[in-house]
Amino acid sequence: MLQNDIFLRVLNGESTERPPVWMMRQAGRYLPEFRALRDKYDFFTRCKTPELAAEITVQPVDIVGVDAAILFSDILVVPQAMNIEVEMKKGVGPWLPNPIRTAKDVAQVIVPNIEETLGYVLEAVKLTKQRLNNRVPLIGFAGSPFTIFCYAVQGSGSRDFATAKELCFTDAATAHQLLQKITDTTILYLKEKVKAGVDAVQIFDSWGGVLSPEDYRTFSWQYINQIVEALAPLTKMIVFGKGCWFALPEMAASKASALGIDWTCSPEKARELTGGNIALQGNFDPSRLLSSPADIKKKVKEMIDAFGKDKYIANLGHGILPNVPVENAIAFVEAVKEYR
Repeated sequence: MLQNDIFLRVLNGESTERPPVWMMRQAGRYLPEFRALRDKYDFFTRCKTPELAAEITVQPVDIVGVDAAILFSDILVVPQAMNIEVEMKKGVGPWLPNPIRTAKDVAQVIVPNIEETLGYVLEAVKLTKQRLNNRVPLIGFAGSPFTIFCYAVQGSGSRDFATAKELCFTDAATAHQLLQKITDTTILYLKEKVKAGVDAVQIFDSWGGVLSPEDYRTFSWQYINQIVEALAPLTKMIVFGKGCWFALPEMAASKASALGIDWTCSPEKARELTGGNIALQGNFDPSRLLSSPADIKKKVKEMIDAFGKDKYIANLGHGILPNVPVENAIAFVEAVKEYR
């Protein structure tokens, strides 16, 4: 039995004395303990070494006091498993030397055997569960098919992913073929993560916001919804679409248990768009964590008041920034825990 199950209780639709709290990218570069391991091991070594991934995952639970852990990994382990080469270049970020841009390229992309290609992630889940020792739940995650598609086609990070969008609009059949392969792989991957022991799953649609509402439905949401439909009978699903507030009514009608909200959408608007019937998660601007701890606590109380205590998970509107002082992250978590 979990000692602290407040996060799962909210996902189950229960009323709680306060909202649960965790932070996207909480196992990350703002922690000195994380930086010590980063200086010793390169990025994908940390992802692919279960002992390191488990250690990093548990750090924010021990140091910051969050109500849930999220597995340290990366969304780009999925394309790696699909026969798409991905490197992490210093000063550049994700780098894919052979982008997928033609039907011939897509033919080379595989739907892999998850245990063979991503067994190290499943091992990290099991090790992390041991280290957590039933203190808090563990969240597993994957990138949305469109977000993975963006990197696979663009070949790197981008502000607008114009090359990826070009493939959607000039050769939709090839784009949909690649999106479906990513979707099929993601469903298999998340099912294995659930078997390995994660308590909930989040889909990150980091780049869905580069699409118009109509194109979002065509190239992103329909694939996310396939994943939600496949996983909802097995676990609790959270969908987070950055810049995708326009899709909230449709997302709210899905089998997702909660929806992530970024800081560009007010709590009141998010409740209105979702009909008030689904748990919402968010939406503190990560840059706001650079304010003083006193300011953070004041703003957090205002945020919870605006969302309402129930059907709500306190979080950031995107990942925590590397230059946030640890005491400010702690102030954020404490403010939620002190809320009455």
